[in-house]
Amino acid sequence: MGFTDEQIKRYSRHIILPEVGGKGQKKICESKVLVIGAGGLGSPAAFYLAAAGIGTIGIIDGDVVDLSNLQRQIIHYTSDLDKPKVISAKEKIEALNPDVQVNVYQGLLTSQNAIGLFKEYDVIIDGTDNFPAKFLANDAAVFTSKPFVHGGILRFVGQVYSIIPHKTACYRCVFNSPPPAGLVPTCQEAGVVGVLAGVIGTIQATEALKLILGIGEPLTNRLMTFDAQKMEFREIKIRKNPRCPVCGDHPTIKELIDYEQEVCSI
Repeated sequence: MGFTDEQIKRYSRHIILPEVGGKGQKKICESKVLVIGAGGLGSPAAFYLAAAGIGTIGIIDGDVVDLSNLQRQIIHYTSDLDKPKVISAKEKIEALNPDVQVNVYQGLLTSQNAIGLFKEYDVIIDGTDNFPAKFLANDAAVFTSKPFVHGGILRFVGQVYSIIPHKTACYRCVFNSPPPAGLVPTCQEAGVVGVLAGVIGTIQATEALKLILGIGEPLTNRLMTFDAQKMEFREIKIRKNPRCPVCGDHPTIKELIDYEQEVCSI
C-alpha cells in the first residue's frame, strides 16, 4: 500500500523512527488485532492501536456501558450508557482514525466461536475480566498459533506478559487451571483503581505493536507485575512447562472448555 499525504502526516512520528519507518508503518496498517473485551484493558489497548493505524481491529464483548464502567473504561462516555460496548468502542475508534476497519462481535467469547475468530487475526489482546475467559482465550491462541498478550488488574496491582504459542510459556504453563469460584474476589467486590487499566492496557498495545513489527524484546517468559501504590514494576521469570496440559509435550486438553464465568478477576 502507498500512503496518502494525510497518512504520512498522521503517522509521521512512527515513520521517522528507524525501528519503524515506512515499511514498519505499512505492516501496522496491514495488520489485524482482536481485542477481547471493550472494558478497562480493552479500552486503552484498542484506542492506542487505532491511533497507531492498525488496519483491522476486532472487538468482542457482550456487555453494555454501565455508569460504574466510566471510572476506568476510557473509550466509553456518559452519553453511551446502556449502549453495547462494542458499538460505543467502534464509534470512538472511527472518530479517532477513519483508516481503521472495526469489526464488532456482540457476545461472549465461547468454545464455539473462538477458533474461527482467532484465525482471522494476527495478534490477540486479552482484555477479559474473568479467569474462565482467560483460559479459553489462551487455549484458542495455542490451538491457532496466534500471539496472545495477557493482562489482568485488581485493586492496585496489574500483570502482563506476551505468549508466542509453542515457543514461550502460555497462560496455563503458569496458572494451570481456573481457581474455584469465589476463591478470588472480583473487581466489583474488591475494587480497582481506574488508572491501572490504562497502565496495563497501554503496555499490552505496545507489546502487540512490537510483535507485529518484529522489533525489541517481547515480554515473553517474563511476567511483569505493577504495584500502583509502590509505583513499582517487577519482573518474574517464567518458562514453558513441558507438562502444560495445553502446550506441553503430551497435552491432555485438545478442545476448548467453557468454564462457568465469574466476573473481573486478575
